[in-house]
Amino acid sequence: MPYLIPQDFVARHNALAMPALQAEYDALAHVLQARGRDIEQLTALATQFAVALPSWGVGTGGTRFARFPGKGEPRNVFEKIEDCATIHQLTGVTPGISLHFPWDRTNDARALREIANSHGLHFDSVNSNTFQDAAGQPHSYKYGSLTAHSAAVRAQAVAHNIDCIELGNTLGSKGLTVWLGDGANFPGQHNLRGSLERYLDSMRAIYAALPSDWLIYIEHKLFEPAFYATTIADWGTSFACATELGPQAKCLVDLGHHAPNTNIEMIVARLAQFGKLGGFHFNDSKYGDDDLDSGSINPFQLFLIFNELRDSAQRDGAAFHPAYMLDQSHNVTDPIESLMTSAVEVQRAYVQAALVDAPALAHYQQGNDALMAAQTLKQAFRTDVSAILAMARVRAGAAADPVASYRASGYRNCKSEERPPVAGASGSGIV
Repeated sequence: MPYLIPQDFVARHNALAMPALQAEYDALAHVLQARGRDIEQLTALATQFAVALPSWGVGTGGTRFARFPGKGEPRNVFEKIEDCATIHQLTGVTPGISLHFPWDRTNDARALREIANSHGLHFDSVNSNTFQDAAGQPHSYKYGSLTAHSAAVRAQAVAHNIDCIELGNTLGSKGLTVWLGDGANFPGQHNLRGSLERYLDSMRAIYAALPSDWLIYIEHKLFEPAFYATTIADWGTSFACATELGPQAKCLVDLGHHAPNTNIEMIVARLAQFGKLGGFHFNDSKYGDDDLDSGSINPFQLFLIFNELRDSAQRDGAAFHPAYMLDQSHNVTDPIESLMTSAVEVQRAYVQAALVDAPALAHYQQGNDALMAAQTLKQAFRTDVSAILAMARVRAGAAADPVASYRASGYRNCKSEERPPVAGASGSGIV
């Protein structure tokens, strides 16, 4: 039987951590009480939060130059489920898994769904792959997929996306994320308007195949691998295409897919305002599409994004429910540890945003008091909510300290024995 961390092991670790955690929690409760905030309400809010895991994220990523596989990496989608289950067991906030086809394709999707459900997991949106050639496909995507000049290539790419929808429907998913690397590397290589027209024609065929309760998420990316002109390079193009396609088409914001110093929180506000914010791929960036661990570079930006999400939720109510997913690449860390840390950091920003004194912020904004408006946000951001997050995990049966429990469990060493490496395992990529 595959090794999974025993729940009583987690409980014992939590029991050792509880005295210090309770003291920290009680101290924070007094601080928040002075601000008129109830720590128990915030803890309940933290318990409600969830972010999906990328199936490809549990394997070691790579660079353009090399990939250095880690020990005990999953060799197929069923082993990826084991790692995702472990992450959810220890964090309590990652019940969804986003699969990527053909990387995660299986001949028995129903069995995969049953196994995931047995671990308390479900499948989030599925992802299509037309940015690389799959084994045995008749036509290459070297010169484009949904935008290719060749009608046969476009038809193949459309058929793949429709196949992803059918697979996802069997798995219980409700969404398809479409990111493609189509574009041009030289001026004149493409007719820029014509390439977008072909993209829309292809997407209309995919959109027509959506079940009535599904969404299609359009993911934009500033550059790479098309370095001169990427077809869907910015949120404006994504918004225009989603509007053109219809109400089931939404925009997906990846935090790394923007120019440096881009005001991503304003993009979030604009898309939310016009009803086209579909969801997120959370990661972090220093130079470009780095796919670093969430909150590792710019945690204040992550907080500001969630502040806009808080505002939109208050304005739009239950109708506003964007999808949250991690998307990052791990070259020098254990992928499970990085994914756990990222999930906690995204949850942290969510809870910190809930601490914003919204009436005070509105008052300062209306009075043109820029300094105090900024300080109101900073007060929430500077509040260390670690005790809230840890207490929420303990009450949910997860780990007070996910990384410490994971390391003490010996999970990675056990997996390295269970999973001897095989050539080409994991199918990891950066998307």
